[in-house]
Amino acid sequence: MNILILGSGGREHALAWAVMQNPKCDRLICAPGNAGMDDIAECATLDIMNGDAVVTFAQENTIDFVIVGPEAPLAVGVADRLEEAGILVFGPSAKAAQLEASKAFTKEICDASGAPTAGYGHFTDADAAKAYIREQGAPIVVKADGLAAGKGVIVAMELDEALAAIDDMFDGEFGDAGAEVVIEEFMEGEEASYFILCDGKTALPIGTAQDHKRVGDGDTGPNTGGMGAYSPAPVLTDAIAQKAMDEIVNPTVAEMARRGTPYKGILYAGLMIKDGHPRLVEYNVRFGDPECQVLMMRLGAQALDLLLACAEGRLDQAQVNWADDHAITVVMAANGYPGPYEKGSVINGLNELPEDSANMVFHAGTTSVGGKITATGGRVLNVTARGDSLSEARARAYAMIDGIDWPEGFNRTDIGWRAL
Repeated sequence: MNILILGSGGREHALAWAVMQNPKCDRLICAPGNAGMDDIAECATLDIMNGDAVVTFAQENTIDFVIVGPEAPLAVGVADRLEEAGILVFGPSAKAAQLEASKAFTKEICDASGAPTAGYGHFTDADAAKAYIREQGAPIVVKADGLAAGKGVIVAMELDEALAAIDDMFDGEFGDAGAEVVIEEFMEGEEASYFILCDGKTALPIGTAQDHKRVGDGDTGPNTGGMGAYSPAPVLTDAIAQKAMDEIVNPTVAEMARRGTPYKGILYAGLMIKDGHPRLVEYNVRFGDPECQVLMMRLGAQALDLLLACAEGRLDQAQVNWADDHAITVVMAANGYPGPYEKGSVINGLNELPEDSANMVFHAGTTSVGGKITATGGRVLNVTARGDSLSEARARAYAMIDGIDWPEGFNRTDIGWRAL
């Protein structure tokens, strides 16, 4: 098969790595890709937000299967265009992608399907939003309704912080994403990520993970896109996972089908778990980043078979074969992240690190300049390892970090602390 992966982050590098393990893959193109993906696949310049351009590229390169990595192309209908052109694609339609692209839409689906989630209000006016916040009190959660690259959520512990968040959002800090806001009840508990493949009819769980959003050790400092993750998530026991399927995921899939917008792709359910009961925090319509890295590390070659079964509507015949193992990924970020950071620093030592089924460095914000790996983003590397235990996987990951020479970067030293 000729396969095209859209995206350039650590998530897409992990997907590419897993796909390349499978003998079904004859040719792999990543667009636009990064320095790590360039080592294992062809990288191509392509506007992945332009559905017509993606279709043309796929036709010119005889692509059999397209995997859409990020949420933004899905929200603008790239998967729709590919499907219309008769090209097999992994990823939901634009209408189904509203589960991530609009927080208010997700709340509406939860209301219709009876899925347990936080109490909320939806506002298009700053004064009305502030009145609701004063009525509810703090702590409270303020969310930009649209896509904000994982940064449009403010967990406000004080009233003034929540009111300031409303000003920021309506003043355009998150662009069009903040033109509407959803204000939610603050939910207590432990958060975990649940990943489910859906083909419009069948929902197949493929793994659990937990990530670390805060930039600093001990979960301190501002939120980020994620500083590390591990899989499986101990808090998501079999019983709680089944409860999440019965009460949240399956009702959502049924409601989406009832509306004529069947959900096809990966459904990433962020769950808050307290006293054995899961509630939905949010849905994402793509693999998490960095959660994808640990899932792909554990799934390996079968990942492609599962994605194909999903895209072809055969999930009722598929099953996931899990090894009794653990995986962890530690993000290395540019100094200053998630605030301002410098680009262009050179990363040394990567060539001396092992690259196998138990040890991988997935690239995120990198490029190759004169043969040298150069940092181009905030989150730059995902140092990822497997082991028979989480402790073993963690020791391997941090041993690899010790071999990376990059003074301009940093990482948390406590990834996995909840489970350990």
